[in-house]
Amino acid sequence: MTDDIGRLVRLGDTAQTVADPAADVRGRAVVDSDGDDVGRVDDLLVDDQENEVRFLRIGEGGFLGIGAQHYLIPVDAVVAVEPDRIRISRNRDRMAEVPPYDPELEYQPDYYAGVYGWWGYAPFWGPGYRYPTYPRY
Repeated sequence: MTDDIGRLVRLGDTAQTVADPAADVRGRAVVDSDGDDVGRVDDLLVDDQENEVRFLRIGEGGFLGIGAQHYLIPVDAVVAVEPDRIRISRNRDRMAEVPPYDPELEYQPDYYAGVYGWWGYAPFWGPGYRYPTYPRY
């Protein structure tokens, strides 16, 4: 990301925490629009200028986190935060081509723009972007 829009950092790599521990979605299951499991939230990507959660990092498969595949879901795609799970707008069948999370591209705006584009949302740094009013993290 450029200096004027900041960088995205994994919350787990910082000394920061979620202000309300009850609102921390890490560890919760993620389900699609039909209620089918798509993975588990294993971290949050936060922009370092506005301290807003921009993506949920999802782990899928593997055993005890080893060998898990990771991908990002923009907070814009979250339609419900429930006590034990997160519900997203996309159907699992349509997620076969979701861009994988690549930590090597973690600070590249083009990478994030591509992820936003795949999900059908405009990037948070674009003109007129408005942070979702629900759910709040």
